[in-house]
Amino acid sequence: MNWLLLKSGPGPAAFNMALDEALLENVARLGLPVLRFYGWAEPAATFGHLQKYSPVEAATDLRPLIRRPTGGGFVPHDADWTYSLSVPPEHEWYSLAAIDSYRRMHAWIQGAFAGLGVTTELAPASRKPDSASLNPLIPGACFIGHEKSDLLWHGKKVAGAAQRRNKCGLLIQGSVQPPPALARQDWEAAMLQVAKSEWGINWLELSPDECLLKQAALLIREKFSQDAYNRKR
Repeated sequence: MNWLLLKSGPGPAAFNMALDEALLENVARLGLPVLRFYGWAEPAATFGHLQKYSPVEAATDLRPLIRRPTGGGFVPHDADWTYSLSVPPEHEWYSLAAIDSYRRMHAWIQGAFAGLGVTTELAPASRKPDSASLNPLIPGACFIGHEKSDLLWHGKKVAGAAQRRNKCGLLIQGSVQPPPALARQDWEAAMLQVAKSEWGINWLELSPDECLLKQAALLIREKFSQDAYNRKR
């Protein structure tokens, strides 16, 4: 049960989205699931592949503002902990229904928090935000209210994710708004340990090869850095 691990550190927003999409496009060639931990070189925001650009642009000053390759809603990136999981099409995760892969991902994060002494719960149902916290200009703001199987801490959403499943594989992109007094490196170590103890995962470090890096560079240049792409809806 070998999986690949990529710790790519802080990066520009367009690079972060391009590398995740490149991982999706290459994961069948790599032949193993890839868990990637990454951060942000500067404050930025991403929004879902199918969202309209203009309401998000009008409602936030965060720039750059980049369209994700996955669905979901608006997510601000600064102090959050971000990750992605890319799965080849022959893997068992790929065959799961979207609701099940979403729940499994958040149960994994829940187990990591438990190992650090933090109790969380999976939301049993969706909850719409109350009118006081809702910004009507940002439909689908990810961390206002919650969806079923989002991860909650004291009733507040602390982890959300979005998915894309195509013939190349499955991509899950997630953001964690961590509870206070936790260190990111401890959470990352706990994520690896949960996967090892519960699923027998053996972690192998991924060094991105030339093919993967060239694909990411192409996606930055022709897609995620292009205003026309980010404004296409």
